[in-house]
Amino acid sequence: MLCKRVSVAMLLVATSHSLNAQDQPPGQPSQDTVIEQILVRGAYFGQRVAAGSKTSTPLLDVPQSVSLMTAEQINDQALTSIAAVMQYTPGVSMGQGEDHRDQVTIRGQNTTADFFIDGLRDDVQYFRPLYNLDRVEVLRGANALLFGRGGGGGVVNRVTKTAQLEQDFVTIAGGIDSFGAHSSTFDGNTSLGQSQALRLNALVEKLDNHRDFKDGDRWAFQPTYTLKVADTTTLVASWERINDDRVVDRGVPSFNNAPLQGYTDTFFGSPSMNITAFEGDIIRFRVDHRLNPRWSVNATAQYADYQKYYRNLYPTNINLTAATVSLDGYEDTTARQNALFQLNLIGQFWTGELEHTLLAGAERGNQDTANARSDAYFFDSQDDQITFSFSDPLVIPSSTLTAPVRNRASEVSFTSLFLQDEVSVGTDWSIILGLRWDEFAINVIDTIEINNGAGDGNSGLLSSRDREISPRAGIIYKPSDTLSLYGSYSMTFLPRSGDQFLSLAPSTASLAPEEFTNRELGIKWNPSTTLSVAASLFHITRENGATVDPNDPERSVLTGTKTRGLELQLNGTINDKLMLNASYTYLDGTELGRFVSERPANRTLAQLPQHKLTLWADWTFSSEWRAGLGVIHQDEQFASLSNQVSLDGFTRVDAAVFWEVSSALSLQLNVENVFDDAYFPAAHNDNNISVGRPLNARLTARYRW
Repeated sequence: MLCKRVSVAMLLVATSHSLNAQDQPPGQPSQDTVIEQILVRGAYFGQRVAAGSKTSTPLLDVPQSVSLMTAEQINDQALTSIAAVMQYTPGVSMGQGEDHRDQVTIRGQNTTADFFIDGLRDDVQYFRPLYNLDRVEVLRGANALLFGRGGGGGVVNRVTKTAQLEQDFVTIAGGIDSFGAHSSTFDGNTSLGQSQALRLNALVEKLDNHRDFKDGDRWAFQPTYTLKVADTTTLVASWERINDDRVVDRGVPSFNNAPLQGYTDTFFGSPSMNITAFEGDIIRFRVDHRLNPRWSVNATAQYADYQKYYRNLYPTNINLTAATVSLDGYEDTTARQNALFQLNLIGQFWTGELEHTLLAGAERGNQDTANARSDAYFFDSQDDQITFSFSDPLVIPSSTLTAPVRNRASEVSFTSLFLQDEVSVGTDWSIILGLRWDEFAINVIDTIEINNGAGDGNSGLLSSRDREISPRAGIIYKPSDTLSLYGSYSMTFLPRSGDQFLSLAPSTASLAPEEFTNRELGIKWNPSTTLSVAASLFHITRENGATVDPNDPERSVLTGTKTRGLELQLNGTINDKLMLNASYTYLDGTELGRFVSERPANRTLAQLPQHKLTLWADWTFSSEWRAGLGVIHQDEQFASLSNQVSLDGFTRVDAAVFWEVSSALSLQLNVENVFDDAYFPAAHNDNNISVGRPLNARLTARYRW
């Protein structure tokens, strides 16, 4: 129910010996003192420590913006996708992702790969389910020290549920909405004595919405096993299997520099051609070992196998005057295997009057990817694009697929070492200093270029190796135990191969990686044990981006971007009746270094609404009844960097009613878009624009025993 006890400070790691009690300065805790665990009440306040930060440092003492979306709030709002979670997260806007993957823009930085699961890379393109999550963490700002390459604007880390010792429970839930979409979930935990436990989370889902021909099926399950080897050592093993088949819907085209109006249900594709299939297996082992009350170590090994297939037709233009529409299309396959190992060490010790929390670690990874693409081929146009008479539904001329136009295999290996020290100077000041060293190597075999020969300057054998050092620095001033003011500086990088290893070319292989720098000032305040308020000002620059010189197509010029903004967050209980999760974001982002006719012509970044406001309020009327109210306001934004097509701002209102029928059974009714407003929340480009769902009600039943 609403009041849940959450243990939030977890000591993770280290391999050193702490000072003996007799060697410690007077008044400091002895080595037998366990780092404090904070108990918090409040379903949405959740954990005040982010697993992604790798240390047990409370969020109040972390010099960056962090948002946590707990499983309780995900369930209460009936959220079923990462995109839905991001809509209620400050500093982040959802992307269409061509309707076959998660894609977000964090502080102006668009990404398909900055996703992690329990702190390890989960970077292939697919829709990530939420059924097995304890929470979703969004850590904003450049995060190379904690996560390595990428993450220029931030990262999304999913924290999964694990088997709980000495507990037995089962929760089953089922829901259905107005469009016929329905899902069922299972969460069961069994204790096998005091030292072992098994847990199974499972999902079966039928996809549907208001769009013509849009449907699909998804199922997933994750068994986890926990073994308490000794009082100081715990092993957690898990295997997640995901299967996702759905129709790909890339939305509507634009007309007169705005999304096409009046055809919000029309499918601009072919239900037989627009399909995607994804299969994923993620196997993970983690060992936590406490060396003594102040030092411990954890190690995680993960192997993931992803198989992805999609093909689609999508609109490139519509002319209502001439009553014509234009389509393009292709087929794409990706197979990726990730083998990752991560070691984290954390400890606390003193040097004189200074208290240290030391994080040291290493990461090693190998990622093998095979990707191929074939274009659509229309018989009437003898091309991959065609223009034909517009009708609703479309009558699409016959097509087939060409031989592969891209056929690449890549081998990526990376090695990372990192060190961070959190130093407490007296009772009011803390300093965080850290460095990460990364070596990133990629070898690419381009079969088509090999067959074409090296006469064009591309032999088809490409390689690149980058060695980068990424710093992190922060300073925190705490005038009281519940208030902190901070400033931080952090950097990260992105190799020329891009976040999906597909953009390496002879002209870019020798260029330095793109660099991201984040500067941030903020304040965090916990006015009570169940309420948190935070504000931050930030400035992100992206440098060394490569683009074609408009005055000389044979050479590249370096460009960049800058984003500045303000984020406000409020999360927790106002009183024993009202719980709030609210945020406001201001964003201003532009290109750097773009010239047209030798004059600066910087454009506004895409998918970057200047103002964004979110609110979820939960009001308790009695022990049996609650109600929820949600508001999302998103300002106008550009569909792409061309700045030619604008998506109007919108305000969407959601609502919910909760009934605790008994201690075991609960019912809830969620209504999305209460006022049935038409809106366009996201886009992939100027002619692939997502259509927001009209009024939609979802009834969910949950049974626990």
